[in-house]
Amino acid sequence: MKCKTCLRLYASFFKIGGLLFGGGLAMLPLLQREVVTERQWCTEEEILDMYAIGQCTPGIIAVNTATYIGYKQAGIAGSIFGTLGLITPSLLIICLIASVLQNFLHVPAVLHALSGIRIVVCAMMIQTVVTMAKKGITDKAGAVLFVCAFSLACFTPVPTAAIILLAGITGVLLRRKKGGSL
Repeated sequence: MKCKTCLRLYASFFKIGGLLFGGGLAMLPLLQREVVTERQWCTEEEILDMYAIGQCTPGIIAVNTATYIGYKQAGIAGSIFGTLGLITPSLLIICLIASVLQNFLHVPAVLHALSGIRIVVCAMMIQTVVTMAKKGITDKAGAVLFVCAFSLACFTPVPTAAIILLAGITGVLLRRKKGGSL
């Protein structure tokens, strides 16, 4: 059973890794579709939590998230298979590109293709932010916290991990003030 789960983790994250272009944020729509909708390994709220933890820990966000989801599904073996599945396509693609890209970087079609890919990645990230905001912003305090965190991230040099830590502490304090349990 654990072996099948590990192979499924590898295959799912291989698919995500093969389609991932544009960094960790671009991973969110792919994660949502594969891990939440198709495999039902996590809820959308859990993905948000895992992604936030992945941003706070050292290393690449996508790898941290794959490792965490893999661990949740099949322990240490799952984290290894999830991580390997995510990075294998990148390693293969990087080796291939490194061997031929220098010969094609001056070709206008290649430059235009890369520009088009960047635009699509931006659109996917905006769609993900809207989806996550619908799930994550549940009250006025959450909306204010979102605007503050967004402003800090966009208009100040404050590190992302510090913003997330500050938002987490603020969330705990707000929950305690409302009398809610943690």
